[in-house]
Amino acid sequence: MKNILAYCFILVSAIVSPPKNTTIMFWNLENFFDWRNDSTSVSDAEFSWRGARRWTRSRFNAKCNAIAKGILWAGAPDIVAFAEVENRFALNRLLRNTALQKLDYEIVHYDSPDRRGIDVALIYRRSTYSLIESKPNHIYDGNTVLPTRDILLAKFMDADGGELAVLVNHHPSKYGGAEPSDAGRRLAVSALNHLVDSLLRADVERIVAIGDFNDTPDNPLYADITLENLSLPMFQSGLGTIRYNGEWELIDLCFVSESMTAASALEILRIPFLTVPDKAHGGIKPFRTYSGPRYLGGVSDHYPIRLTIGESEEK
Repeated sequence: MKNILAYCFILVSAIVSPPKNTTIMFWNLENFFDWRNDSTSVSDAEFSWRGARRWTRSRFNAKCNAIAKGILWAGAPDIVAFAEVENRFALNRLLRNTALQKLDYEIVHYDSPDRRGIDVALIYRRSTYSLIESKPNHIYDGNTVLPTRDILLAKFMDADGGELAVLVNHHPSKYGGAEPSDAGRRLAVSALNHLVDSLLRADVERIVAIGDFNDTPDNPLYADITLENLSLPMFQSGLGTIRYNGEWELIDLCFVSESMTAASALEILRIPFLTVPDKAHGGIKPFRTYSGPRYLGGVSDHYPIRLTIGESEEK
């Protein structure tokens, strides 16, 4: 009798196996330029081996290795989205010349019209997701394309045929003051709304909008996005992804379809080896590559965020 019960337990365990989770990470890599001066942007000249930052091949390789270690520390997520990436060359070096070469990541990247020469991008695991389609989406002011980062749309299919749309964002910053850049962020949110609504009309049920929004999640603009704001509870708890003058700010945000809310969990990743003491204000802060002109050897002034999505009950 005991053997029969044990067999039944094993059989039930096999049928009701733990659901597979999907993990999506976002990380603003803060000026992830290669060391070559091969474009017309001012930032590219600055981040080159002859530029003001003395951005050499060895420093670039060190940053690649630190990013790779951070991704592995985060559990090698199914999808990793980035902001502030210069080009596909830098991403290729990240995947092929570091510990990530042992994994099955593929790149989705498009050049954007940004003045600084930085783009959004993502990498995804071929073993868990197949890419259906991808495209960059400009931010428009009337008929004029804004010289900022595109919103990247990537649609995936999992092994069970389930579809997932990921929208990677890096909205205009408040550099130079919030008021002059407010219009740019309004236009970016409007473009995001349009994309989300288009996906919903196409019956895409699982949508994730993630990225650096350069604003906190309590902005009334975000109430118009037809997705659930997962970042708001963290903001209300005083958590943040960047530290400015000793205060935490949450500007790396995540929104998901309403049907995904109950199965979704968002967290800020404080990677130990990419965290340093904040000597000026106490506490800790992210370990960035430069402090002004001084090379430090870290990765970014942003902590990454990670979204975990449990398997839906429908599957």
